[in-house]
Amino acid sequence: GYDAFGLPAERHAVRVGRHPAAITAENVANFKQQLERLGFSYDVHGNEKVVVVGMDRVLPGAPVYLHGPGGVGKTHLLAAWAHQVREQGGRVGWFDAQDPLDWAFDEGWSLIVIDGAERLDPARQHAAFMLFVEAATHGIQVAAAGRLPPVNLEVREDLRTRFGWGPVFAVQPLPDAAVRQVLADEARRRGLRLSPEVLDHLLTHFSRDLGSLMDLLQRLDRFSLAQGRAVTVPLLKKMLAEAPETLE
Repeated sequence: GYDAFGLPAERHAVRVGRHPAAITAENVANFKQQLERLGFSYDVHGNEKVVVVGMDRVLPGAPVYLHGPGGVGKTHLLAAWAHQVREQGGRVGWFDAQDPLDWAFDEGWSLIVIDGAERLDPARQHAAFMLFVEAATHGIQVAAAGRLPPVNLEVREDLRTRFGWGPVFAVQPLPDAAVRQVLADEARRRGLRLSPEVLDHLLTHFSRDLGSLMDLLQRLDRFSLAQGRAVTVPLLKKMLAEAPETLE
């Protein structure tokens, strides 16, 4: 959703003597234009959900922040963006809140990703802040994600303001049909074919958590290659029986 258009819009409406709904509508239209200039492609459903699905070109702009509960696909969206940057010849610096320090900066990056914002300890908060400083100095795009919106993050104030400086997206859980499409698209990107039977099995026997499903698909890709067999429900069951990291 368009998180930034709540209380600030009401305060602005009071100052200028206009209704908040009219101002919000103008902000939403302006926000979409800004996204297009940034180079995003996106799907909007009733102005309630915005799902970033890729980037058409690499243009440094304001930091982008995604938030939502675990399993809605925030990391998948960041990874898709990073993949497209690499496809265009760019380089990506990726930092997770659990990654060991030192978080060294490279001015040759086209994109810096910071994942797990709510899990940053004080030392990594400092490291993330310095990445923002370097990115601004060198004109490098930053994208970050966390379970909480910037305003609710328990991080140092100067880092919180940088997380919330640009577009902030609330990522919503995908319906089953969309999860099925995401899995099929990712499988196709990997050169796999997922039959309707395999997709049905994945969606009826496992968590709908998109992150877990993508991890499972990655394991299935490796196992299929090692076995020299096409992906089928029996192959999936064989993989789980031999290495039951993911439970049905």
